[in-house]
Amino acid sequence: MTINEIQDEIIDEFVDIEDWMDRYAYIIDLGNALPAIDEKYKTPQYIIEGCQSRVWLNAELNDEGKIIYTADSDAIIVKGIISLLIKVLSEHTPQEILDADLYFIDKIGLSEHLSPTRSNGLVAMVKQMKVYAFAFNAKMQAEG
Repeated sequence: MTINEIQDEIIDEFVDIEDWMDRYAYIIDLGNALPAIDEKYKTPQYIIEGCQSRVWLNAELNDEGKIIYTADSDAIIVKGIISLLIKVLSEHTPQEILDADLYFIDKIGLSEHLSPTRSNGLVAMVKQMKVYAFAFNAKMQAEG
């Protein structure tokens, strides 16, 4: 699936959930379903700067040239948000991630229903995921 197809799928899932308390509950469920990150990545070097709560993010390039993200957070809503970002961006090439327009965030109303600090954290998470993609892209080009 392309990044846009996954985003459209997420938008469709949220369309049926009208109440924002139910949407938050769904986001929390997504976070609870997020596979655990390896404990070795729960160190300061993997923490995303700019998030009020602690969010650890790791990215690895697989043999097919696609990035696999893993993450965790000590805040249940934030863990759900990062799980959405992972669902959309993981298992895509660095270039696809760099070119992605993450329109689902606005379409599901997430940005307008987050506190300013959580919105800043969301921006920081997206930025860090793109930084990893940029670094892997540069490495792949250097290796030719």
